Amino acid sequence: MATVLYFSKDYCPHDHRFLSALAGTEHRVYFLRLERGPRQTEDRPVPAAVEEVLWEGGRGPAKLAGGLRLLRSLKGVIREVRPDLIHAGPIQTCGLLAALAGFHPLLIMSWGFDLMQDAGRNAWWRWATAYTLQRASAFTSDCEATRDKAIAFGVLKERTVVFPWGVDLAHFSPSAVDRPSSTGFTLFCNRSWEPRYGVDVLARAFVQAARQRPGLHLMLLGGGSQGASIRQILERGGVAGQVSFAGQVPQAELPRYYRQADLFISPSHIDGSSVSLMEALACGLPCLVSDIPANKEWVSEDVNGWLFPDGNVDALATAILAAYDKRENLAAVGRAARTTAEEKADWKKNFQKLLEAYDLALQSKR
Repeated sequence: MATVLYFSKDYCPHDHRFLSALAGTEHRVYFLRLERGPRQTEDRPVPAAVEEVLWEGGRGPAKLAGGLRLLRSLKGVIREVRPDLIHAGPIQTCGLLAALAGFHPLLIMSWGFDLMQDAGRNAWWRWATAYTLQRASAFTSDCEATRDKAIAFGVLKERTVVFPWGVDLAHFSPSAVDRPSSTGFTLFCNRSWEPRYGVDVLARAFVQAARQRPGLHLMLLGGGSQGASIRQILERGGVAGQVSFAGQVPQAELPRYYRQADLFISPSHIDGSSVSLMEALACGLPCLVSDIPANKEWVSEDVNGWLFPDGNVDALATAILAAYDKRENLAAVGRAARTTAEEKADWKKNFQKLLEAYDLALQSKR
């Protein structure tokens, strides 16, 4: 048994899932959150078996100006908790603080965007990434694309563990109960309305496609900083009446939305192994996604879905129309999607890889 300090930027559904799984192991687990963001995305409490640590962070947005204060407080937490292992991520925030504290063994976990986007922002971000990763006892990420980036920053390949985070295959599963009775064709996207996720690209493509196929419908979940511009694209394109906005949906209700759709679309410019994509596959939903490296690890052309050139509005519109025109023959694609999830996205099975990463990090201490 080890005492683990799980250090994350905020508290989101992914954190809840990690903490819930860790609570079921022999390890004693403490949770440290760096900040409390303006939008709470997880309404479930921290698992009862996990102790949340109160410290200088976790009360509001984290700011660089308060870095030294947070570092002193983190060192105090380490003295009090006396962890055998710190599990920290994203890299340039929680990971950096843990590395600056000089703690070992340290497992750094990439959240995808920290390597695929943030690491290349400027010289400071590149330094923070290299400094943190070169001090990691072990590294874990959810896809090969992020591991390759980490190795380029100095992580030894033999100190890495790749595991797609996966989904609950019983919760996210195909079902005819929630299927709509209409004869229309529904596109579904629940990516955040932020620049990195490309929902504006989808909005423009939908305008083109929906003008040609009145039977198309778009269902969008969530929200974000691009909300006003995305709505404007749809309204000016004259297709707002073919779009539904469901807002934030609790995790317990999310499978119903996947099952009401005919095609899942992720136009993300930057991603690791997308949990949304895995959820869609698990629900037996054909997937149309941007051709970024991580998506290529999941979607095979004409097998469980299709790829389109990242950021290409015209190509996405054409792909939507192609899927619509062969809508009567998508059942086999949906079955292949579910098979992919069963083979690669089983959370209960994949979680064991995280415990392997813990053992790898703890070996450095021994």
